[in-house]
Amino acid sequence: MKKTIIILSCILSLTTLTSCNDYLEAENYSSVAEAQQFDSTSDTFSALVGVYSQLAGDDGYGQRLALIYPHSSDDFRTSGDYNCNDRRGIATFGSCPTNTELNKPFLKLYSGIERANLCIKNIPLSPVYKTGSDADKKLMDRYLGEALTLRAQYYYELIRNWGDVPFQDKPSADMADLYLPKTDRDIIYERMIADLAQASALVPWRSEGSTTNARISKGFVKGLRARIAMARAGYSLRRSPQIMAQGSNPQTYYQIALDECKDIMNHAGEHSLNPSYESVFKALHSNSQDTTNEIIFCVGAFGGNARTDSKIGYYNGLKHDDNSNWKGGGGINALPTYFYEFTKYDLRRDINVGIFKVNNTNQAELVTAISFTDSKYRKSWTNITGPSQNLAVDWPLLRFSDVLLMFAEADNEIHGAPSADAINAVKAVRNRAYTGNLAQVGTIPTDKTGFFNYVVQERLLELGSEGIRKYDLIRWNLLDTKITETRQKLTAFANGTGQYANVPLNLYFKKSVYDPTKSAQQNINDIDIYYTGGDKSQVFYMASQDATPTGYTKIAWRAAVLPTYISDPVKGFAQYFQPNKRELLPIYSDIIQSNYNLTQDYGY
Repeated sequence: MKKTIIILSCILSLTTLTSCNDYLEAENYSSVAEAQQFDSTSDTFSALVGVYSQLAGDDGYGQRLALIYPHSSDDFRTSGDYNCNDRRGIATFGSCPTNTELNKPFLKLYSGIERANLCIKNIPLSPVYKTGSDADKKLMDRYLGEALTLRAQYYYELIRNWGDVPFQDKPSADMADLYLPKTDRDIIYERMIADLAQASALVPWRSEGSTTNARISKGFVKGLRARIAMARAGYSLRRSPQIMAQGSNPQTYYQIALDECKDIMNHAGEHSLNPSYESVFKALHSNSQDTTNEIIFCVGAFGGNARTDSKIGYYNGLKHDDNSNWKGGGGINALPTYFYEFTKYDLRRDINVGIFKVNNTNQAELVTAISFTDSKYRKSWTNITGPSQNLAVDWPLLRFSDVLLMFAEADNEIHGAPSADAINAVKAVRNRAYTGNLAQVGTIPTDKTGFFNYVVQERLLELGSEGIRKYDLIRWNLLDTKITETRQKLTAFANGTGQYANVPLNLYFKKSVYDPTKSAQQNINDIDIYYTGGDKSQVFYMASQDATPTGYTKIAWRAAVLPTYISDPVKGFAQYFQPNKRELLPIYSDIIQSNYNLTQDYGY
């Protein structure tokens, strides 16, 4: 019997796979008997493609879930002035329930869950299990494992943005009541952790399944299980009482994370650190594998449209002026203090933070300290020129370096101090960042508190602009602390005091031809920045000149950070954050009104 589907549980039709260009050409699911959709491996794969499809596009990890929801924290902020009803409202922790940016991603995640539920229900009922070959049964098991994993990813994304949410683990047509109340997130987490244990036995390793990084392999199943276990062990904003509180039995979940990460690490032939940090991100711009498969899973993008493609590199990334060959970037700004979290020897600095733009004549020129961008993504690293906004740049959901750092953190929590393996895991990440300057790596602490703080800092440096930092700070219950600390650092930066006493007030430069084939570090070195000393790398760490040298252009550095940048109601950093309230987003008002059992909560 047909049921009326409320907006929360709306079903978008399943997709069929005929070719890459037809990846999301929809077929009306109501015209296809549910059982028939799963009566062969090819038809089942078509249904699975429909589950994958909800990762992509503007309302998925092609823009909003990847680039808008994760900001701000102590690394990046969204550009522009505060408005509670747009992306700036989200970035300043001042979003209203009427903000339309909150609507479609929420529904898209539930659409992905609905499609996954259909697969999870029907794959075990498929006649392939009764009459198919062993190879076909194994393939169907793989599809089931992928559907379980995608459902876990969708619920994880819902929980980290909205906290407790309605939980539905079967298709809407099988539900007696679709007006579901919220379920405690820990219950959902535990179910997803169990589901991922099942999926791990069904999904092959990358090499066994000839799997590209745009398709789920056992490495991602295990990595996602570790990530969810870390979230379950950590802090989150609870409904009653409305406070940040840690999940129960955290050691149990740290152990799960440790074991899963260790298993990935023990399969170094599947995934390992790429010797080149920069090449990991360049590979995302060409839908290709990095050489060591460090990117364990990414959301593939293609098609030049808002449903299947991404605006990564256009909305965010290095700024290219409108009349340059490329046009785009600059929608997300790196905090000036984030640049100074890196030492001058850290190769990640110039990948994470873009201190220049590409101007209208395709030259590189310095930008002010409040106009830094995230340099990991660049339209000029694609083969697309002109005004196009959809660049087919993939979004990384899990990298091997993240696995190493999760392992180290979990090990420290379980043992009360880091083991040699935990220290070596962090050292591997650190050593890559200091390739050619290993003497500058420094000493890794061996006590629990010192090592934890070291991992907190290392994750800031390693994973910047990858949509992770804000959620890390929440699970550590450090978001309030780091926002307060960042405001203090920005004030010290503006005043040239404390650790910023030797940061120049202004810089002076000459434009240079921008060459996207060169490394990010070389792009910086090619810019002629006026400096009177012998070591040009010190130019960012020495007081500025009193007057503009002949032939150079003056650019505000410390001078660009004004009080309005820090605390103004319209332009200020994270201005509307309130602890024990704004760690989570409000649910879009129309969704609340569509379900009488659904509550807003958290003071919204």
